[in-house]
Amino acid sequence: MRAAFTRETADVRRQALVAAAETVLARDGVAGTSVRSICAEAGVSPGLLRHYFEGVDALIAAAYEAVGQRIDVAFETAVEAAGPDPRARLTAYLTASFQPPVLDPQLLATWIAFWSLVKTQPEIGAIHATGYAAYRARLESLLADCGARETRLAAVALTAVVDGLWLELCLDATVFTPAEATVIAERVLEGWLA
Repeated sequence: MRAAFTRETADVRRQALVAAAETVLARDGVAGTSVRSICAEAGVSPGLLRHYFEGVDALIAAAYEAVGQRIDVAFETAVEAAGPDPRARLTAYLTASFQPPVLDPQLLATWIAFWSLVKTQPEIGAIHATGYAAYRARLESLLADCGARETRLAAVALTAVVDGLWLELCLDATVFTPAEATVIAERVLEGWLA
């Protein structure tokens, strides 16, 4: 007896297209990302993309938001796992970038594609600005819980340090370890908490 045909829900199809866009961006970069390549990756017809999204730019924006949300969940999971101590929570937030799922060369490849669009695609630029502002605001809150002054500047500085360490770890994990990245971030943090 043949199994009954089942149609995927709209949400499942949208998510499949978003995941395919992430995969294609990581593998082929922005230049190799098109309706055709995304739909081939998702195993759907090109018309389906246009059914769920206004076009490839809207799909890429949805992919950027989805990646950002997954990263935010990883950061918050690390903070919650650190327990109630404010310093442990702050350290966990900073160093979550040096552990999976954030520390991932595939994520770096996708992120580079998104970054390349920040200045040329207003919607991507807005998503970037909102995501980084939320990260810094959360960091400022954690810094304030530890008694830090100048939390805005501290958050800007620590974000830059963490981003740089994350980038280098993703590019070449033989230069330093995630544990060493944590030591570096902690030493920079000490300067802002002193």
